[in-house]
Amino acid sequence: MLSRMLRTTLAAGVFAALAATASVAQTPMGPAMTAVTPLGTILVAPNGMTLYTWDRDTEPNVSTCYNQCLANWPIFAVEAGATAAGDWTIVQRTDGTSVWAYMGKPLYFFINDTAAGQTNGNQPTGTWHVVVIP
Repeated sequence: MLSRMLRTTLAAGVFAALAATASVAQTPMGPAMTAVTPLGTILVAPNGMTLYTWDRDTEPNVSTCYNQCLANWPIFAVEAGATAAGDWTIVQRTDGTSVWAYMGKPLYFFINDTAAGQTNGNQPTGTWHVVVIP
């Protein structure tokens, strides 16, 4: 049987985790969601993880992140049977995978974002950016 102190500590931890998740208000948007963050309203995956674009993806609907790039910036993969609509397209990559694109820009995660709502990969003066929705 768990001691009262341990039960209280576990309950507090569960409550804190739920509160942290609930603090990112999400609204559906195509295959993704939007979340309000200090950077503004941004695109996140349904699991709350931030989505990014890469400036080196210069052609619309073409993903150029492979090898070590892909190890650090995994794609926002398209699930089987998904269909594109509106500003959302499905990009077929040369490695046989498919990635979601928003307004022609393929979408990626950052490996160092370990919790929903983190934006560790945002580089205001670099080449990786969160997708801010006006």
